[in-house]
Amino acid sequence: MKVMIVVTHLLGSGHLARALTLGRAMLKAGQEVHIVSGGLPAPLLDRGEITLTQMPPVRSDGTDFARLLDAEGNPVSADYMASRADMLVDQLRQEEPDVLLTELFPFGRRVLRAEFTQLLEAAGGLPRRPFVAVSLRDILAPPSKEAKARFTSDMVAAHYDAVLVHADPDVVKLEQSWPVTKAIRDRLRYTGFVAPAPPTTPEAIIGRGEVIVSAGGGVGVGGPLFAAALAAAHQNPERRWRILIGGAQAPETIAKLKDLPDNALVEPARPDFRNLLCLAEASISLCGYNTALDILQTGCPAVFVPFDEGGEVEQTLRADALSRLPGIVTCRSAELSAASLLSRLDELQNAPRRPPSRTGMDGASETARLLARLAEEQR
Repeated sequence: MKVMIVVTHLLGSGHLARALTLGRAMLKAGQEVHIVSGGLPAPLLDRGEITLTQMPPVRSDGTDFARLLDAEGNPVSADYMASRADMLVDQLRQEEPDVLLTELFPFGRRVLRAEFTQLLEAAGGLPRRPFVAVSLRDILAPPSKEAKARFTSDMVAAHYDAVLVHADPDVVKLEQSWPVTKAIRDRLRYTGFVAPAPPTTPEAIIGRGEVIVSAGGGVGVGGPLFAAALAAAHQNPERRWRILIGGAQAPETIAKLKDLPDNALVEPARPDFRNLLCLAEASISLCGYNTALDILQTGCPAVFVPFDEGGEVEQTLRADALSRLPGIVTCRSAELSAASLLSRLDELQNAPRRPPSRTGMDGASETARLLARLAEEQR
């Protein structure tokens, strides 16, 4: 079975990371996988043996997701976007996949609706139409207008065979963040959480007893968090702090950081991030889908500072849900400071240690099994 996954990450790299995790599980299940990525290249992510085609990349202008920029930070032109759509359709016709999986669209990425619509219409015109599904994280950004929800429902009804939510319905349901119409409900499937294989406790001592501070791979994301963490490190010399800067601009960001205390190390994001968490005293981070699962799988005590710029609520909803577990606390961005971080770390010291989560994390393998069965039933 051939699967084509189409994904564009606009701010962080989490959407692509999740698509790659799905792709690795599909390869393991004996399926052919081709990922077409339309966001900025993310060289730290493990693509393994997956075939990955890079489209002319776009990213959002910070949290303004309606304004798209190219890799150099210039506004994209109509011709630039048309070249992306043409490339998508060309890839589809070359591959003739059994399954077409769009990441987030039509529940998000409406700024890319022209290219996605062109892709879906082309899929419907193939000699053998693929099984079409959408891949969704646990919690979405709720639609700000009824018209957006209606657009999504209409697109699902017209083009999609399945709506895959990568969550455990006993933990979180789609309707908690999105209106579920009949068209969506009839196609709704929960896969469990999509996480990589759990990390093994490393023999090395890197990260042992440290506070690991991270903000994912987004361009320009995490500045206030890093500043607060460095201020906390100055005030708290007894702890060792490791601050990981992600994104393509990491070297420039690190070069701008001055007056670092002796107990703080600032470096680019590392591929062994999850191993560091196994040994850390605590993690301080945003609360994206992938980071949240890293925290659950490693059992690392965590301070979540959910990203809420531009009216974003997804991470806040996730952080609030997870803070009911032992060893997880939240700090709103409005109260972010050195003092608030140190207070949360002291709170974690008195909390019972949370064991690593191992159940409900096999969503990638379940997605591979589910798509194989559903695609076969459609033939």
